[in-house]
Amino acid sequence: MFKEFIAELKKKLALPLPGPEAQYEMAHVKRELIHASSPQVQSYRPSAVLILLYPNAHQETLLLLIERVTYDGYHSGQIALPGGKADPTDASLEATALREFFEETGCDLVPEIIGKLTPVYIPVSKFMVQPFVAYLPHRPNFNKDPREVEQLIEWPFTNFIDAQTVKQTTIEPQPGLKLHTPYFDVQDKVLWGATAMIMNELKWVVNAELP
Repeated sequence: MFKEFIAELKKKLALPLPGPEAQYEMAHVKRELIHASSPQVQSYRPSAVLILLYPNAHQETLLLLIERVTYDGYHSGQIALPGGKADPTDASLEATALREFFEETGCDLVPEIIGKLTPVYIPVSKFMVQPFVAYLPHRPNFNKDPREVEQLIEWPFTNFIDAQTVKQTTIEPQPGLKLHTPYFDVQDKVLWGATAMIMNELKWVVNAELP
């Protein structure tokens, strides 16, 4: 069941991606579509994240998320995907995604990357995030980095694609700034912002019909 799902997903990721239309369905109302040629995007900081899929003992698909520790920064305490900014020593953004993934999760197996999604620009941190999709044939062992990760969340894929998981809330990312936004309810935690935009494109890809 899991093996067939991954084979089909790999085919779908090779097709043209839905892009901003899917991403902005989960964007907050104050977020505007930023053109790729705009000055702030041209001065972006490259980064990458990894969407890891793997089966549980019943061959049901799980999706790995992290809850970031609380710190003095833009993404403090957020539900996110493993990843981070590119290092000059990284051979590629794929290498960035894998390096950050291993650093944050302590995974004992090497995932196989099967495709990538549309990059997302994050205005507050000036990151241009390249998402990669990967899988493992069975559940690995993890040893999270406590300096960066509060907890690892193994999210059932059936919950992710359930329409009832998408809700609305008001976020106050900084004092005096309130944003009304859609979000994914992840075990009573709020997954919003750029990560939600990335995940929504994956949802569109999964729900698409193969030609």
